[in-house]
Amino acid sequence: MTDRTKASAYETLFHRHNKNPILTAADWPYPAHTVFNPGATLLPDGTTLLLCRVEDRRGHSHLCAARSANGVDGWVIDAEPTLQPDPENFPEEIWGIEDPRITFIEEFNKYAIAYTAFSRGGPCVALAMTEDFHSFERYGVVMQADDKDAALLPRRIDGNFALLHRPINHTAAHIWITFSPDLHNWGSHKLLLKARKGAWWDANKIGLSPPLIETSRGWLMIYHGVRNTAAGGLYRLGLALLALDKPTTCLLRGDSWVFGPETNYERFGDVDNVTFPCGYTIGADGDTINLYYGTADTSIALATGSIRELLEWLDQNGYPENSY
Repeated sequence: MTDRTKASAYETLFHRHNKNPILTAADWPYPAHTVFNPGATLLPDGTTLLLCRVEDRRGHSHLCAARSANGVDGWVIDAEPTLQPDPENFPEEIWGIEDPRITFIEEFNKYAIAYTAFSRGGPCVALAMTEDFHSFERYGVVMQADDKDAALLPRRIDGNFALLHRPINHTAAHIWITFSPDLHNWGSHKLLLKARKGAWWDANKIGLSPPLIETSRGWLMIYHGVRNTAAGGLYRLGLALLALDKPTTCLLRGDSWVFGPETNYERFGDVDNVTFPCGYTIGADGDTINLYYGTADTSIALATGSIRELLEWLDQNGYPENSY
């Protein structure tokens, strides 16, 4: 790359792995149409666990765990679905369960999974808890339809748990935050991040991507924006920073998107032009972020970045949310 090309190029914050896509339906031990949008976590022994959305030919989804020692290859996939829809006991799951976000809650020594339950009335937010990704305790619906893109913060704020989510109305879809003393009863809803209007890359429809990343500077948010084009929706990622002890306050929000569909596996699939992460892991250095994302609603890929560089980018390219 010449100096002139370097000067005219946008900064690269996320670097695609050369083995992408790292998981496809062809890797599954049972029939699957597509696999995408995985939640992610590191298990105590250092194993990376992805809780993948698996869609069958009916169009219904369930969740299935894949485990890897290095988080890249050698995946060991559960021989059967890990978490199936249970419409008999939870009728909101009649048309499947989708897009899990995993948060480890140290207070309970359990993993909380916020996922989308596809009910007859539309998508809604449900919660489940697990210690081992073998048995699960469902909490049922916590946010009614139409609502999705939810994740918990890992610890209480002023005595309450906090949940980010994205309700939808007929005009726009924004990111909200709500609070609960017990993970069952929710209130104190507050609009957190608004979708912009007009020609912006994140106009009209935004949503949380993976769970927030706790840093000394604040809660780092990776969120997705959808730009409606003549060829359909275009899903790309942006950054924001929330106050550590008051996550209702957005300190910085970037104007530009930082990661979007470029490769063939991101541009072409069941839904073209989608990069959609639901999970990440943090490297042993405390800085490297391994971002696991769905590509074109068809397969799973990996991109790596630096938390320090993401924060530096926000310092240079971000503005207080109330400045819009």
